[in-house]
Formats: sequence, structure tokens, C-alpha cells
Amino acid sequence: MHLSRSVKRLLSVVALGLACSGCASTNAVPHPFPGSPIQRHAQPDGGTVIEHALRFLGTPYVDGGDTPAGFDCSGFTRYVFGLAHVALPRQAQEQFRQGKKQALRRVRPGDLIFFSTIAPGASHVGVVVDRTRFIHAPATSGVVRIESFETPYWKHRLVGVRRVR
Repeated sequence: MHLSRSVKRLLSVVALGLACSGCASTNAVPHPFPGSPIQRHAQPDGGTVIEHALRFLGTPYVDGGDTPAGFDCSGFTRYVFGLAHVALPRQAQEQFRQGKKQALRRVRPGDLIFFSTIAPGASHVGVVVDRTRFIHAPATSGVVRIESFETPYWKHRLVGVRRVR
């Protein structure tokens, strides 16, 4: 996947954060697509999703958050994909049922990556940035950041990857 120069520049200056404990998704109605059905016709490229996601680096984690004022993990992914005109369900486990399953070796920028953190199954979600990193809204006291999914914390909690575009 080809990333624009601006995305590459942003990625080159982002330091990897520390491992965290995951998020708790809620049933809050998120924006920008409250009540809308899943849209399968939109096909944003991974670069577009990543460019949207990178705009929110440093945004605080807020339990149930689904706006630029603060995000939880699935609120973040839903909002970012919404900017790319793809509606996702609200909770991480619901998002895990969307799209097409991908092997980790076939991961591409813009794929959703899921982890088991606070509950069995897919309880945390982020967006793949490149072959080893993802951007996500971690846990309380965290901020939207980029981390490696190859660190022991994330590697042992990986549930799967989905491509929804």
C-alpha cells in the first residue's frame, strides 16, 4: 500500500507509546453516523483511513467517547472510518464481525486489528498503520497513539484482523 509523503512524515515523528490495558466500549450512539446501517459500498483506501486517524494523535481516552473531544477504542475506529464514509457498529466485538478476515502476514494499512484485553474475545480494536504498528485509543489516562502489535503485550492478546474496505 502506498502512503502519501505527509502520512510517512507524520509516522516518522511519532514515538511508540507504552503498552496499555485496553478499552471498554459502550452502547453510546456515536457520530458521524448515528443510527445508520453498515455501508458496504464505500471503499476508502487504507491511506485515507490512516490520514484521518493520524489527525487525532494525542486525543485523550474517554470511556464511551466517540468524538474528537475523547475516544474509546471502538468510538475511535468508528469515527475514523465514518470520515472515510464507512459506517461501523459501535462496539469492538461487533466490529470484529465486519469485513473479511485477514491473516496477520497479509495485514495492510487501514485494516482493523483486534485484541482480547478486558474481556474474552475482541474487546479492543485499532487501525493498522503499517506491517507492525497500529493506531488506537488505549485505556483510561491514555491518548490516541501508535504502538507496535509485535510487542509481547499486544502479540499475546491478538484476536484477528479484518478488512472492511
